[in-house]
Amino acid sequence: MEWQQLEYFQTLARVQHVTQAAELLSLSQPALSRSIARLEEELGVPLFSRQGRSISLNRYGQLFLQRVQRILAEYESGKQELLDLVHPENGEIALGFLHTLGMSLIPDLIGTFRLDSPSARFQLIQNHSYSLLEHLDAGVLDLCIIAEPTETKLPIQWTPLWSEEIFAYVPLGHRLAGQKSILLEDLAGEPMIFLKKGYALRRTTDSLFQQIGMTPPVMFEGEEAATAAGLVGAGLGVSLLPELRGIDTSKIVQLQIREPACYRVIGMALVEGRYMSPAAQRFQEFVLRYFGVSTSTPAPSDI
Repeated sequence: MEWQQLEYFQTLARVQHVTQAAELLSLSQPALSRSIARLEEELGVPLFSRQGRSISLNRYGQLFLQRVQRILAEYESGKQELLDLVHPENGEIALGFLHTLGMSLIPDLIGTFRLDSPSARFQLIQNHSYSLLEHLDAGVLDLCIIAEPTETKLPIQWTPLWSEEIFAYVPLGHRLAGQKSILLEDLAGEPMIFLKKGYALRRTTDSLFQQIGMTPPVMFEGEEAATAAGLVGAGLGVSLLPELRGIDTSKIVQLQIREPACYRVIGMALVEGRYMSPAAQRFQEFVLRYFGVSTSTPAPSDI
């Protein structure tokens, strides 16, 4: 079996038209037909159903195609790794981050990095922590910046970068709006606007109320801090959120919480032992320097 036969088979399986596949592969139609015939002879089964000029994958072909796609993907991955080693200044960084970081911090971080690495390219995904961890485990992301993950069996290394204060947000005219700071228990009985369960921020806010033995009524659950802030501004409840940058806060009041200490830790997660391109490695090192994390500090937490 020749390597090109697998590529020929994959192309023909995709377009399911011999003439079109031959044109895409810069082959003559007879040459492509002979190559596929030899492949079928070697495998001992037909891969296509043929009726006149029409052609389609049969069940043997569908099964074999899954394996061929994996083989060719591994081959392309290997080539890319070698290209990255030969051309270390080029490369793409796949970065995931929380929605709340997308308005200012991530743009500032990337902008500063590109001052010294202008050829670096980024693929960006915004989502909640658990979805980002799934993307990280699947190899879609090189790195992600998230709150500390818990209850995961993935081989994740997580390095803390900074602490982010959590504030109470109330609408203008609220009974607490004139206060400089409050106790968390001052929100007793208030209708709460939270992010959905499964989000790292929701886990943090639930934990804070558990510390003081409160179970607040939850009126709305959303997916983004901007939505929660908008609902607060409309007078539909109050919320616990990090500092809001780039979001209209003209109809809400930010209140510091004196007790308990309300904050969460944001860090950088990656899959232990997985190959990263030189560009991704440079970005990882840059992030650590940016937040003043020494590369000689003890090994990050294994989650």
